[in-house]
Amino acid sequence: MITLPSDIVIRPLVEADAGQYRALRLEALRDSQESFGASVVEEEALSDEEMVRRAVPEAPSATFGAFVGERLVGMATYIQNTREKTRHKGTMVAVYVAPDWRAAKLGRKLVEKVISHAQALGVMLQCTVTAENVAARRLYHSLGFQPYGLERDALCVDGRFLDEELLVLDLRRPAK
Repeated sequence: MITLPSDIVIRPLVEADAGQYRALRLEALRDSQESFGASVVEEEALSDEEMVRRAVPEAPSATFGAFVGERLVGMATYIQNTREKTRHKGTMVAVYVAPDWRAAKLGRKLVEKVISHAQALGVMLQCTVTAENVAARRLYHSLGFQPYGLERDALCVDGRFLDEELLVLDLRRPAK
């Protein structure tokens, strides 16, 4: 088991983190291609400006990074729906922790940070996870996410179709 260094920090990314964000995002797509809807080729083609927009989306959306010292080793993004009829919902995407840091439970800490952010906004937090990703499904379920559907053949990776479980955690404030 990894002992957590005292200098681990989880915080929203800022523009200066965009280079590390790009590197970790590409690592995620190479390492866990079955877990993401994007491909390495698509993401490599994105401009630096687009990567900055993803790393530092417009509030209340946010990308949270797990840093060991100055090194970004994990990330998770919250995207707020902004349309009038759907702004009661937000989505968690792009959750990834570098393999060397997974035993440190940084994935749990990042997801908890997204949940805390969404709870402050009083929204329903949605996410998807490939049905075969047992570790991620176990994590999300343990944090209270509930399945509400299954999208068959949601992703096609190297000619192989993967189903995605649709999950929600209702964090809306009680009606007054």
